[in-house]
Amino acid sequence: MVDSDTTPRALGLDFGTTNTVAALADGAGGTHLVEFAGELATGAVFRSALCFWEEQSAWNGIAHEAGPWAIDEYLQSPLDSRFVQSFKTVAASPSFERALIFNKPFRFEDLGRLFIQRLVAHAGGALDDRPRRVIVGRPVEYAGARPDQALARQRYDLMLEGFGIELHYVYEPLGAAFSYAARLTEPATILVADFGGGTTDFSIVRVAEPGAARRCVPLASAGIGIAGDRFDQRIVDRLVLPLLGKGGQYRSFGKLLDIPGGYFTDFADWSRLAMMRNRRTLEELRKLQRDAVDPAPIGRMIALIEHEQGFPMYDAVGELKRALSASEEAVFAFDGGGVEIAETVRRADFEAWIADDLRRIEAALDTALARAGLEGGAIDRVFLTGGSSLIPAIRALFDRRFGTERIATGGELTSIAHGLALIGNEPDPSEWVA
Repeated sequence: MVDSDTTPRALGLDFGTTNTVAALADGAGGTHLVEFAGELATGAVFRSALCFWEEQSAWNGIAHEAGPWAIDEYLQSPLDSRFVQSFKTVAASPSFERALIFNKPFRFEDLGRLFIQRLVAHAGGALDDRPRRVIVGRPVEYAGARPDQALARQRYDLMLEGFGIELHYVYEPLGAAFSYAARLTEPATILVADFGGGTTDFSIVRVAEPGAARRCVPLASAGIGIAGDRFDQRIVDRLVLPLLGKGGQYRSFGKLLDIPGGYFTDFADWSRLAMMRNRRTLEELRKLQRDAVDPAPIGRMIALIEHEQGFPMYDAVGELKRALSASEEAVFAFDGGGVEIAETVRRADFEAWIADDLRRIEAALDTALARAGLEGGAIDRVFLTGGSSLIPAIRALFDRRFGTERIATGGELTSIAHGLALIGNEPDPSEWVA
């Protein structure tokens, strides 16, 4: 890639847990989303997923694809591939060192580089020229237990090495705030709530009148590692794990012991489930099956892992969440790997399952307000973005706190990338850097 007068001024990159979106800035205040090309393309939204399969002619004997093309490769040959999604959730995890895929180790930055390479390849030439600036969204608080922000930054730097001439990291909700501010015609204090796959983040920004020397001034941010993936885990915990042995027991040296919960924690986490298909884990599960009081449920777990049923299950959970956002009840339907589930779920049940998560999200909102030194009444506008913002219980929380008339939505999957690209248009993006 060569830097020239035709090189795009800036790229806004919203690398998300579930989806990734990119937007290009033209240097004159305008931006446009990168639309991906090809029969399988899904517009400007690129699924944050990878698929690997063994191929003798490929580098190191392993070929790969990303985005919707990864999903297609997996669906064509699920038993001969490895499907990885939500890998962003381990970016800040010191306990994650590498994933073994076909007995070859992949660090987070290896997965990230391969993902970015395929994203560029599917962009129809829009990203062939290296942008001068890449404005990368990052969560306010990373997902996972005891997240290490310095480690995440190091991994992101390695993942994006050579992608842009300058790299700047900006809180994701600040990107959405910059995007929303472009709609406003008068000064306002705004709260942005970004509900992603791995994290929920808040930013409070003071917006000046159009034409002001500095249109947006960030006041405070806060976040928590709870979002859409956690809600998925609640569904799996209630509807799937009881069929796989959760709550069961096994015999060991004449004693009855509870089946270790770590297997169920991993199974309910999409970033870990894909890694359970390895010899060591499967051997442990088979031993547990032999010693279990009721071996059948553990056998079902083994079958689901061996038959690569993570993606179909994830898809079924997503369908249920979307259906419950539109209806008071819906059917969770899954059939694969010897496990069949067809169960009606009421929206009220789902809301009860995630009630504690919503309380913790609301506490993070209170932290953002406290850091800004503001009461809720001082917020003129609330902008909700991210896929999980469409969940009625989340919308109800903000209606109750701020009133329906102050709430705006739109561009749930694209607003952050658009705003990051707008920040790239600024003379000095460092004012927004996290």
